[in-house]
Amino acid sequence: MANWTIYLSGEIHSDWREQIEDGAKAAGLPVSFGSPVTDHAASDDCGVSILGAEQNKFWHDHKGAQLNAIRTRTMIEKSDVVVVRFGDKYKQWNAAFDAGYASALGKALIILHGPDHQHALKEVDAAALAVAETPSQVIEILDYVINGKLSGYNS
Repeated sequence: MANWTIYLSGEIHSDWREQIEDGAKAAGLPVSFGSPVTDHAASDDCGVSILGAEQNKFWHDHKGAQLNAIRTRTMIEKSDVVVVRFGDKYKQWNAAFDAGYASALGKALIILHGPDHQHALKEVDAAALAVAETPSQVIEILDYVINGKLSGYNS
């Protein structure tokens, strides 16, 4: 069976990525994972650290965003499935952008968030092929779409 590439986008303040990676490994799924740089400071400062300091914060952020876009766009384009997590903190505009980009590329998109974000993310959810509330649901989705396994239905 071919290896599937899963890109894990979104919030960086909880262990949801590790839960999905560990669950996929435990399920024996033939997957590999990619993600943005999750060290917040490194992600913010990569542009000025590599290309030189900026006096204006706009240009500081702009340089970092451009370098991060190289990674993000490339990894989303190479992915079979894109999972985008919206957490409880912050607005996470970048996660919404990643979901839109993946959708525009026709990528299989799974959105992950709690019920408290249903209204705010209704357009993002409408573009997804699945909307999950927990990392374990994402693992079950991956097991089903990759192996055709559904708990209680397959021997």
